[in-house]
Amino acid sequence: MSTAPISVADAAATCEDVLESISGAVITNREFLETVLTGTLAGGHVLLEDVPGTGKTLTSRCLAQALGLEFNRIQFTPDLLPSDITGSHVYNEDTHEFQFNEGPIFANVVLADEINRAPPKTQAALLEAMEEKQVSVDGETRQLPDPFFVIATQNPVEQEGTFELPEAQRDRFVVKTEMGYPDAEGERELLDRRTDRLTASPTVERVVDGRTVADLQQVPEFVTVDGKLKDYMIDLGRATREHDAVAAGVSPRGVQRLLEASRARAVIRGRGYVAPDDVKAVARPVMTHRLVTTARANVDGTTKEDVVETILEGTTVPAMETV
Repeated sequence: MSTAPISVADAAATCEDVLESISGAVITNREFLETVLTGTLAGGHVLLEDVPGTGKTLTSRCLAQALGLEFNRIQFTPDLLPSDITGSHVYNEDTHEFQFNEGPIFANVVLADEINRAPPKTQAALLEAMEEKQVSVDGETRQLPDPFFVIATQNPVEQEGTFELPEAQRDRFVVKTEMGYPDAEGERELLDRRTDRLTASPTVERVVDGRTVADLQQVPEFVTVDGKLKDYMIDLGRATREHDAVAAGVSPRGVQRLLEASRARAVIRGRGYVAPDDVKAVARPVMTHRLVTTARANVDGTTKEDVVETILEGTTVPAMETV
């Protein structure tokens, strides 16, 4: 059996350094940062849903800096065109030829800011990039940088002039999470940090480079998963499809993402195997945004979060041998 390019212990130590580096610039709880890093380590994309001003953009940029990756931000607006994301061919008068000008999607880390403000056609331009890590422009396919992942943000409160992400696009995100407001102590620390520096936006030190990130993303593939835990993941996914408040539950692809996120969390915790706590910890950010609740549930005030909590409480956790 082949081995991972980096040991689990070394990967966990690197993840800890990355988390510490970001924590030096972003005031938030560790669980949030771990969830974002879990999505990155799992080789997927992250959806951040929160009100403006909580630090979503800062978190994304600091993550890219800590990982030594190129970062681009795309501000999604109602008039944004697909070519504004992917790039387009422009006529060069000197060479009398059309040349391709890369769009902002050509970066390692792409922040799709307020993604739900762009129309569906523009949102769809991200689908191929997120799933295939490539874009097609005028019949030509171009590969995106490796590693590549998208961090998208959306405001859950302000809905006027927005376009809800379709189910197919939400399914492309490994996890969805929220930052939330810092507590009073955190806000005071935020002000103290601001008064101690001359620039409004803090920066973080690079911990690794792009090549190492690609190697880190391979480590979860070598994490073992007991058969009973695989059955547990399947039970969770199937329970969402059978719940009375759910019109469309977690897809088989969503269950695979649950497996991938569980493996990634195990690496962050320094283990070469998945534990039940890993599955339970990632179930909420992996499953919640994949659910479509019924009209009756919406009237009754039953949220997607409520559904996931009920399923986690009602599904038997397998007994595992102590390792």
